[in-house]
Amino acid sequence: MNANILVVDDEPEIADLVEVYLKSEGFTVFKSGTGTEALACVRRERLDLAILDVMLPDISGFTLCGEIRKDYHFPVLMLTAKAEDMDKITGLTIGADDYLTKPFNPLELVARVKAQLRRYTRYNEAEKAAAGDVIDFNGLVINRATHECTLYEQPLGLTPIEFDILWMLCENRGQVISAERLFETVWGEKYLDRNNTVMVHIRRLREKMGEPSRNPRFIKTVWGVGYKVD
Repeated sequence: MNANILVVDDEPEIADLVEVYLKSEGFTVFKSGTGTEALACVRRERLDLAILDVMLPDISGFTLCGEIRKDYHFPVLMLTAKAEDMDKITGLTIGADDYLTKPFNPLELVARVKAQLRRYTRYNEAEKAAAGDVIDFNGLVINRATHECTLYEQPLGLTPIEFDILWMLCENRGQVISAERLFETVWGEKYLDRNNTVMVHIRRLREKMGEPSRNPRFIKTVWGVGYKVD
C-alpha cells in the first residue's frame, strides 16, 4: 500500500518511532514538529493521511485539523495523551476520522492507518462492497463472506462458533449482549440456566486475541448482564 503520511508531533522520539513503523510498511513519511510546519507540508505535498498530536507548541491539533478540513478530505488520526471523552468528541466533531491515546501500540496505530486508507481508497474509487460483509475497526477485521478474521493483520484461527460469537458482538458494537441471546442465536438452541458454554468460548476467544483477562480491550464483561465490544 503506497501512501504519503504526515506525522505531526513535537516529541521527536514519538515521531521517529511512528516513522519507523510506517516506513517498514512501505509508506512515505513527512514529519513536522509544529502546526505551522504541518500546514506548509499539507499545501506542498500530496498527502493521503495525517497523524496529528493535540498538544503542539504553536497551535492545537484540533485547530490544525480544522484548518486541514477547510480544503482537504484525506483521513486524519488524532494522537494524544488526553484520554477524556470530551477531547475525543471534539476531535471527531471537527473532522478527525480516528483517535488514539498515548501510550499506544505501534502495531495498532499501523492497523488503524491502513484501515483509514482502505476506506479512503474505496470512497475515491467509488467501489461498492457488499453491505455488511466486513467489520473493520481498531485493527480487527472480520470478513463474513470469506469467514476470515485478522487482528493487527495477523490471522486468528477461529472455529465457526468463535467466529459467529465475535461477529455478533462486533455487529452490535456498543451494546451489551446477554449470554442467553448469544447462545440461542449462535447455537440455535434453548438456553438453560448455569450454561457455561458461552463463557468458555469467550475465554478462548480472548486467549486467541491475546487479551488480558482482567482488562480486555475488545470483549468486555458486563457483570450480571452479558458481553460487549466497544
